[in-house]
Amino acid sequence: MTFIDTHCHIYLPDFADDLNSVLNNAFSAKVNTFLLPNIDSNSIDSMLNVCSNYPENCFPMIGLHPTSVKENVEDELAIVERLLKENTFIAIGEIGIDLYWDKTFAPEQEEAFKFQVELAKKHKLPIVVHSRNSFDVLFRLLDKLNSDDLRGVFHCFTGTEKQAEKIVNEYGFLLGIGGVLTFKNSGLENQIKNIALEHFVLETDAPYLAPIPHRGKRNQPSYIPLIAQKLAQVKAVSIEEIAATTSMNAKKLFNL
Repeated sequence: MTFIDTHCHIYLPDFADDLNSVLNNAFSAKVNTFLLPNIDSNSIDSMLNVCSNYPENCFPMIGLHPTSVKENVEDELAIVERLLKENTFIAIGEIGIDLYWDKTFAPEQEEAFKFQVELAKKHKLPIVVHSRNSFDVLFRLLDKLNSDDLRGVFHCFTGTEKQAEKIVNEYGFLLGIGGVLTFKNSGLENQIKNIALEHFVLETDAPYLAPIPHRGKRNQPSYIPLIAQKLAQVKAVSIEEIAATTSMNAKKLFNL
């Protein structure tokens, strides 16, 4: 039984002092593959360095995070486009719309998302979608952008059952399930209990959103089994089935 953490920022300064220990803890927890989403041009070097140091386990994405969409968005997107020609990435991510922190650049976020979706189609890569307070906007955009050659995952899914059904049935995307599922009052388990397991992948979003009983502390990939155990309870299956199915889903989506 092994797990894949499909979304973790283990290249951030939070892990600068003990990354090797963090990864060894993950290996002990049977988490052996780590997919690293990019944030912006400032995070690229550290992300690629981690992947270079752990080439058998860590795999990079490239993209511009919506909260990094600012006045220099065109320069940032040009860097993404250039690096796609120079390096190998497993996905375009983390991209999307974030209307929680700051709506100043909301129009630019939409344009950046559309541009990066087209890059994903061109390079035949999946997209990893950040969707904080923005399902309606993303659905409006994806209703126009979606096509047979577009695939992806809604990272850190926290929406409703109806939204989940639209994502998996209309777009054919997966749902990234993380520590929020373990939160007592999140209500997420009731929203996903009727969604088939074939539509899920596991993620930590480390160092953010640590699952119970570590909530409020630094998240890390070794906590994936805690998320898997909760999902097993929700779906009334074994943790072994959760590991096998979510890993298979991740391998298929990201061509691992």
